[in-house]
Amino acid sequence: MSASRIYLDYNASAPLLNAARDAVVAALSITGNPSSVHQEGRAARALVEAARREVASLVNARPDHVFFTSGATEAASMLLTSHYTMGRASLRLSQLYVGATEHPCILSGGQFAAERVCVVPVDANGLLDLAALKAVLAAHDRSEGLPLVAVQAANNETGIIQPIAEVAGIVKDAGGLLVVDAVQAAGRIPLDITKTCGDYLILSSHKIGGPKGVGAIIAQSDLVMPRALVRGGGQEKGHRAGTEALPLIAGFGAAAKVARARLDAGGWPADARNMMEAGIRRIAADAIIYGADAPRLPNTIFFSLAGMKAETVQIAFDLAGIALSAGSACSSGKVGASHVLAAMGYEENVGGLRVSVAPDMDENEVGRFLDVLRMIVERRDRAKVNPGKAA
Repeated sequence: MSASRIYLDYNASAPLLNAARDAVVAALSITGNPSSVHQEGRAARALVEAARREVASLVNARPDHVFFTSGATEAASMLLTSHYTMGRASLRLSQLYVGATEHPCILSGGQFAAERVCVVPVDANGLLDLAALKAVLAAHDRSEGLPLVAVQAANNETGIIQPIAEVAGIVKDAGGLLVVDAVQAAGRIPLDITKTCGDYLILSSHKIGGPKGVGAIIAQSDLVMPRALVRGGGQEKGHRAGTEALPLIAGFGAAAKVARARLDAGGWPADARNMMEAGIRRIAADAIIYGADAPRLPNTIFFSLAGMKAETVQIAFDLAGIALSAGSACSSGKVGASHVLAAMGYEENVGGLRVSVAPDMDENEVGRFLDVLRMIVERRDRAKVNPGKAA
């Protein structure tokens, strides 16, 4: 990444931390298979378990309740299933309930058939409608099986933080299980799986500055677990077969350690986000900042400019040396309408610009962002006066 460019797309993927890079490189020299009992194997196993402890520490979990996957999508596919076990006994989850603004890997329903997925609405601020959740869970037919609920801790587009403790209480009262997609929240806001934070958390390494290709399922208890999605060997206590990706896991652990230290030192600052939002409102009085009245991540702004397509503004920023998103980066090259905004009650063709910033973004970078925005808005306004000129 060129030093002259400004990267404002941390919600898509955070740049690889130096500590994570060093951990990956060091792990590449470890020859042994973590499942081998000889000295080389034990060295590899020690590295995996050290990373497991760091990832567990990020959400105050027990290390033996952390199971590594290839990423958050695989974790979601494994957890979103009707087939669970309690010890050696089978446990059926008959219906999946998901929030309307969830990431596509949750909205797709995982292993559930489409008719077994119920979408719970959100309000105009993007917050889950708790009354609606209570109603659908009250109507759930427990004779067919238990309810499974999946909700984001924080939305990947708007940054809106859901009231997970309240959701967890509702799900517990209904006798269900709660999966929390903590991909965007981890490392940015405090999470504690022991304090009504869900039965399972989903984490992704590259969202916190670790390498791509590794994620984790974190369970509050390993008594109730989903049937393994990847079966074969006995790795990860039989929950995920296949030789562990040692360098990626080591990098994930290093990134989790950095994230934990930042939270302990006061957390991810919101200063840059707040300065940028104030500047957006000054420059474009007609701009809409979505979810501004709800709790949000300290690094995320989702906004639109009246009369301009999101992809047009994104390209203009890119040409000016600033990387940001038009919505989420959940599929290759996708730019278009936001299902999140549609769920919040906005027109279906509305798109937004997502700015997701670094924890150490400085005032000069904020100023450069606002200078480019001012140029874009001025060009738009000139085009209104002279319709023959493209905005």
